[in-house]
Amino acid sequence: MEILKELIELRKELHQYPELSGKEFETRKRILSFLENYSPDKLIPSLGMTGFAAIYKGQKTGNTVLFRCELDALPIQEINTFRHKSKNKSVSHKCGHDGHIAILCGLATELHKNKLEQGTVILLFQPAEEDGSGAQSVFLDPNFKHLQPDYVFALHNLPSYKMHQIVVKNNTFTCAVHSIIIKLEGKTAHAGEPENGINPALAIAEIIKEFNALIQSDLSQENYCLITPIYINMGSKAYGVSAGAGEIHFTVRSDSNAQMEIIEATLENVAKSIANKYDLNSKINWVQNFKANSNSDTAAEIIRKVAKKNHFEVVEKETPFTWGEDFGLFTQHYSGAMFGLGAGLNTAALHNPDYDFPDEIIGTGVKMFYQISKELTNA
Repeated sequence: MEILKELIELRKELHQYPELSGKEFETRKRILSFLENYSPDKLIPSLGMTGFAAIYKGQKTGNTVLFRCELDALPIQEINTFRHKSKNKSVSHKCGHDGHIAILCGLATELHKNKLEQGTVILLFQPAEEDGSGAQSVFLDPNFKHLQPDYVFALHNLPSYKMHQIVVKNNTFTCAVHSIIIKLEGKTAHAGEPENGINPALAIAEIIKEFNALIQSDLSQENYCLITPIYINMGSKAYGVSAGAGEIHFTVRSDSNAQMEIIEATLENVAKSIANKYDLNSKINWVQNFKANSNSDTAAEIIRKVAKKNHFEVVEKETPFTWGEDFGLFTQHYSGAMFGLGAGLNTAALHNPDYDFPDEIIGTGVKMFYQISKELTNA
């Protein structure tokens, strides 16, 4: 691709200036500046505050296909020393969203050069994927309600898979992930007279034990459920004081959205019951909600067809990935799929301080997206 050098330069520039979820203002400006040279037929300049969409239309009516990338980086200090390392302290692109952006911009160049005969392609540049709020902010934005795609697609780079491999799966591709915060209120007392207070320690210990008993960590079996303790806080470093309040957080994972709803209700009931047993007041919050990506059979088969047509190796994933991805909100409402793009066997793992998106796979992602758009808009 003639444009590949320009896409790599864009990717490295984005890598140097990463921004956290919901704060992707400069990232947005840089992408819009790039797209000025590739003339979208329509631009929706605001979706979910920092997000936006570029639209390319064919001469005839046809299917509308949406492709999504993510704009945000992570609160991780980069340890790489290459020239394009992050210039923003304690913020870096450690999930490859800079590469995903470059791929979607590459799709824009192809759609500009090779005009659609029919149908519509929407390029969605979505904010705040990492905290789970971005997809919902876009989906609920009044500007999005007019788009209504027939199909939705996204990809994610995958270290530990050979470069250019296409990883595909029907049904659940990435798990549902939701985090629970349990706050317990008792009564503070003198540490020498704990009977005069209500200390949450035993309740916290019992909640951990009961939640642990609900874990079914084998993805190959039904009712997969992983519950991971994340944070515990109780009392203070005042050794003469028996604590009167505590807080505990867990992240919960399931291989289906329906099963996640059952797990959520179960955990809330368990936590409230234990709190009542120890005369504690409880307050429960759920945060960072990632719906499971449910790949439709039609969309998954299109991915396989396009990969084979481009002579990319197809890897069939037997079980879902356990990480969350908020693109699942879109696959709840529209036919579509997320697929994986192999990022290399020796590439550092996602969310690691030494990770860097491999530029070699930008062209692969562009080819996949462009061929998918041709298949579906001409259908």
